[in-house]
Amino acid sequence: MNPLPSPCVRQCRIDPASGWCVGCLRTLDEITLWRDSSEAQRQVIWQRLAERRQNLAPNSGLSPAMAGASSL
Repeated sequence: MNPLPSPCVRQCRIDPASGWCVGCLRTLDEITLWRDSSEAQRQVIWQRLAERRQNLAPNSGLSPAMAGASSL
């Protein structure tokens, strides 16, 4: 089984209102912990990202790159 890929899309900037990266929708903690996370922890992060994408307001300006990303 291949390790889960990083959600990073190299549009790294934290939105001050949400605390999420505008590219991948991760928090600073999730970004920092990613490298040392287990596969189970990475799956949890991917699930959170899927939920954030679903709840994201269309005009929020966050994550245009993630809009079409598949959830893992």
